[in-house]
Amino acid sequence: MSPLKITTGYAATGPVLKVLGELDYDNAPELSELVPTIPLRPGQCLVLDLGGMVFCDSSGLSALIAAHRHTQAARADIALAAVPAHTLRILRIVGLDQIFPIHPDTASATAP
Repeated sequence: MSPLKITTGYAATGPVLKVLGELDYDNAPELSELVPTIPLRPGQCLVLDLGGMVFCDSSGLSALIAAHRHTQAARADIALAAVPAHTLRILRIVGLDQIFPIHPDTASATAP
């Protein structure tokens, strides 16, 4: 088991959260509780860097969807960066790649 660690940073386009470890049933609430505390202004983009994520289950997907809803309510955008191949496959299977912009890395996700 790999504990979840989330670090917060900022880019010119908005906040960047780096997700490290397992985004699963035990840990997903941490992301779901953190995202609404991140100040977002209309037009900003919240980037979730998933490059350090080693596992994501349905609870993790639900946390990502909740983050999407939060950004929409704030009239902001959301993007996923450095999505691991196994998670990208799941996102494609369930169609979430259609609602999340997906970038190869944080630099491209935060490019103006």
